[in-house]
Amino acid sequence: MFKIHANTLAILCFAGAMAGQVHAKLNSDEIARLDKDLTPVGAERAGNKAGTIPEWKGGLTKPPAGFDIAKGHTSPFANEKPLFTITAQNWEQYKEHLSAGHIAMLKRYPNTYKMPVYPTHRTAALSDAAYDKIRKQADKVELTGGGTGIANWGTSPVPFPIPKNGAEAIWNHEVRNRAGGIDRRHLIGAVNPDGSFNAYGIDESWIFPENMDKPDENRFFYFLARLYAPSDVTGDVVLIHEPLDFSKDSRLAWVYNSGLRRVRRAPQIIYDSPGSFSEGTRTEDDYDMYNGPIDRFEWKLVGKKEMYIPYNAYALHSKSLKAKDVLKGNHIEQNLARYELHRVWVVEATLKPGARHIYGKRVFYIDEDSWTVAVKEQHDGRGQLWRVGEAQMMQFYDVPLPYYAFENMYDLQDGRYFVAGFSNEEKPWRFAAKARRNDFDPDALRRAGTK
Repeated sequence: MFKIHANTLAILCFAGAMAGQVHAKLNSDEIARLDKDLTPVGAERAGNKAGTIPEWKGGLTKPPAGFDIAKGHTSPFANEKPLFTITAQNWEQYKEHLSAGHIAMLKRYPNTYKMPVYPTHRTAALSDAAYDKIRKQADKVELTGGGTGIANWGTSPVPFPIPKNGAEAIWNHEVRNRAGGIDRRHLIGAVNPDGSFNAYGIDESWIFPENMDKPDENRFFYFLARLYAPSDVTGDVVLIHEPLDFSKDSRLAWVYNSGLRRVRRAPQIIYDSPGSFSEGTRTEDDYDMYNGPIDRFEWKLVGKKEMYIPYNAYALHSKSLKAKDVLKGNHIEQNLARYELHRVWVVEATLKPGARHIYGKRVFYIDEDSWTVAVKEQHDGRGQLWRVGEAQMMQFYDVPLPYYAFENMYDLQDGRYFVAGFSNEEKPWRFAAKARRNDFDPDALRRAGTK
């Protein structure tokens, strides 16, 4: 069990009263809090009583002197040393701030898995324009279709800055700011217990309506992923059109097979289907820590917790490191990992009676400053903890935007783990990417596959 912050108690009581009802939009007094005791995204502005979590003072919005994007993101905290390191031998003295997933990893790999804990820096920050959107739209956005979509969304990066139920909190993660679009080249795949990496190379474009010239109605994003490695799948392409309200429309997906030179519909790219390019180490809705419709689960906003989560992971993102330096057998190189104490929203998702999914229960720990799922726990149908995921979060101060260096998810049963977003050896990602709607038509897949 964990302690619920006193100032979240009223919200949680209200959330219970709202179960099964339509979301009540924020009133003017609640919105005014975003410039007072809350940050513009709805986090608690003050630090904690112990002084181990500092006050939010605007985050990190400027690159350091001499910044060169081609050389990567220099850590502003490179000279810091860990305050302490959590191991299999001492974890019980820190258990108040540990997730069940991290405890399970410490127990499973007692000789190699550890958690170096550093001073906390609340670096997460967005642009002033993004904050203005949040304030202007907070009294308009609402859940629809029993939580399966959102209405009146004007591309606010945080539609529910004061969440009143679990569905609102997870939607904050799904629509969190990505500067309207991302073009990125990265590695994705499964890492085996011996450290071998079954890597697929992907050129990925993830474009949102504000950065698309002629977006369709009820569209949340357009996603195009082209494989550039290994050679036997080079040129294969995946295309997704994602609805904003799943009660009105379903996800549309297509794949292009370069060997057959054929485009076909791919309705299986959703929910708990085995994730593309993962060799069975994730589900489709595991990508980006969580994506897609939420209708198969009951979502409960449990409360807030102070927890050690991956943060300011600049060391793991260093351009001086290759995949073999970071992706080791059983888990990533924990000597490069960085954990800090931050407040997280705890959201539990329980499979609805009669619904089908390989996960019977999921627990998400959502960073209050970025609305990113920082850590997640996936339980199988028997209730056993199965998979533990992390987002290696960092502030891209040149955008500015909180995102992650890469995501990883450990399988406690077979010892493999999934990685996506690893790009240390690739060119820098391009945020605020824009695109033409025509480039995301199924007919365009063949052209994308031959680039």
